Amino acid sequence: MLKQEIRDRMKKIGVDTGGTFTDIVMHTNDSLFTHKVLSTPQNPAHAVIQGVGEILHKHDTTAEEAEIVHGSTVATNALLERRGARIALVTTKGFEDVLEIGRQSRPDLYDFFVERAAPLVPAARRFGISERTLHTGEIQTEIETDELDALATQLATLEPDAIAICFLFAYVSPKNERIVAEHLSARFEIPVSCSHEVLPEYREYARFSTTVANAYIRPTLERHLSTLIESKQFPKSFRLMLSNGGSVSARTFHGRSHAENLLYRGESAGIGTVLSGPAGGVLGAYQIAKTAGYNQIITFDMGGTSTDVSLCDQGISLTTESTISGLPIKVPLIDIHTVGAGGGSIATVDTGGALRVGPESAGANPGPICYGNNGENITVTDANLFLGRIAATQFLGGAMSLDIHKPRAYIEKFASHLGISPLQAADGILKVANAAMERAIKVISVERGFDTRDFTLVSFGGAGGLHAAFMAENLGIGTVLIPPNGGLLSAYGMLFADVIKDYSQTVLWQLEKDSDEALAKALDAGFDALLTRAENEMKTEGFTPDQLKVNRSLDMRYAGQSYELNIPYHLGIGVTNPSHNIGAEIQTLVEKFHAAHAQRFGYARTDAPAEMVNLRLTAIGETDKPPIQAVPLADTDAAKAFTIQSPVIFEGEALPTDFYRREALQPGNRIAGPAIVTE
Repeated sequence: MLKQEIRDRMKKIGVDTGGTFTDIVMHTNDSLFTHKVLSTPQNPAHAVIQGVGEILHKHDTTAEEAEIVHGSTVATNALLERRGARIALVTTKGFEDVLEIGRQSRPDLYDFFVERAAPLVPAARRFGISERTLHTGEIQTEIETDELDALATQLATLEPDAIAICFLFAYVSPKNERIVAEHLSARFEIPVSCSHEVLPEYREYARFSTTVANAYIRPTLERHLSTLIESKQFPKSFRLMLSNGGSVSARTFHGRSHAENLLYRGESAGIGTVLSGPAGGVLGAYQIAKTAGYNQIITFDMGGTSTDVSLCDQGISLTTESTISGLPIKVPLIDIHTVGAGGGSIATVDTGGALRVGPESAGANPGPICYGNNGENITVTDANLFLGRIAATQFLGGAMSLDIHKPRAYIEKFASHLGISPLQAADGILKVANAAMERAIKVISVERGFDTRDFTLVSFGGAGGLHAAFMAENLGIGTVLIPPNGGLLSAYGMLFADVIKDYSQTVLWQLEKDSDEALAKALDAGFDALLTRAENEMKTEGFTPDQLKVNRSLDMRYAGQSYELNIPYHLGIGVTNPSHNIGAEIQTLVEKFHAAHAQRFGYARTDAPAEMVNLRLTAIGETDKPPIQAVPLADTDAAKAFTIQSPVIFEGEALPTDFYRREALQPGNRIAGPAIVTE
């Protein structure tokens, strides 16, 4: 059978595991099918297997015909809930407490009762070993075999599930880390994470924290994958969504020998799967918005537990730093800001008598009161239903009916406690939630020098459509785009995920100290080394070097600064391209940095020397993507989509409101408000 015929038979499926629902989207023969099942937090793989099995059975498809991209919350939840592996840390003697000391920054400077989160590795499982690598890469102190044997004996008594190895300056020379990793891998049948592979960059605390987090989640992720792979309803080969907007084969994580596990790269390691679900949403939103002609968008993903927002200015924004549950995680990921406000967020009254919403959530079980699962906490969904903004019989497309009576008694009691009317209480819950989400959007836009009025708000997630218009009004945004099947957009976006791997290397080059020619040679050599790694690893994903798209960039800063900006680097500088004016091209690169600094911080120090801190290379293997079909415009009459008229509360007033079915609306239809569109 020809490859094209095989490709035509394949069904591409995106699976997104959320806190409340697990979403499945299947594309086949230019048709799109969707499915939702309740998540199973105790074992997320069960909901994934159930949902995929049901959609395959419904459309008479076998697991062997399915090509799946799976966005997993397993890694994120392991960090948030501190339910990861029992791990040990091996580091340079005298630096066992780097994780405990952390940074000097204090997130709650004026909180007298602040409690620091405990490190993932307690002191009893942190071991120092006599070794020293200098900042030049010279090995000053070699690893002694006797000390290594003694370390292995100590570790054996602790029975760890995984080991993290983090030595000083291992990103310059990984020799000592490799010696210890090989020795411990031969002794223990458990994953070993090395800092020079997970994050070959300087800044000890971030490197230690990221490597330890990778070791912490890896056994949990492998168990999740084992459950999927061992199921007869799930294909043996599938891809995992990454937080950088790409995906990699599950083989990267599962079914490899422990010797091979030593060789996996940080960009393909378990830590790269954190926030993979929200990354799928941004990817899907950007693809749809770009097709519709919108290149400047703010994505607004409001789910059951939290809301994720991201700004895309002519492209998807990436960052290399994030914090999860107080832990610095330094891996490439889509720049997403999250707040604890979602459809399941719980309304409470604090000790000062003020109304608060979130971050606590009712989750999938018991869920909001209106779900009828014995929930007793008022949520944003209950408030929307109380005000008439949700059609109780049309929830989940009619697959689930909501109890419109039960939340009323709880809201009346809540309002009495606040000394206001029930309508004011419900409206106040929504306004507080909207304020939290509005602040989140300002963090990624106004605080970074962007004007929200220049952007289109792309709303999705199960609860996004209920709040998008209010958010746009408050932020001065003139256009709101709500894609079809917005509640499943994260799963849909995964269908567009290419195979992407990121590579980096700290260099710390000062431009004023190096000649242009010497700098050009160093750039060529540095990027060539990263490219060789990328080509070798992408072969295991099925891509030859000539099939790869390669993006290069540099982290740059002014001398003396502590943080960097990422500047695209186009291959043209260097001795391999002697026809170019090397000096002029380096100057152009510096000018791009000045411009980026002015955009981000409002000023540029053009007289100050610049530094190149990290080299970054991204290798992309493009995958087949579902087409986004254009539909011809119809007339303005939306009468065929009209269902009922019902009173809905807006600003304390009951207004007659028309309800429409999204599926019956045609492009070009116009609706007079107030109106609610159900889907």
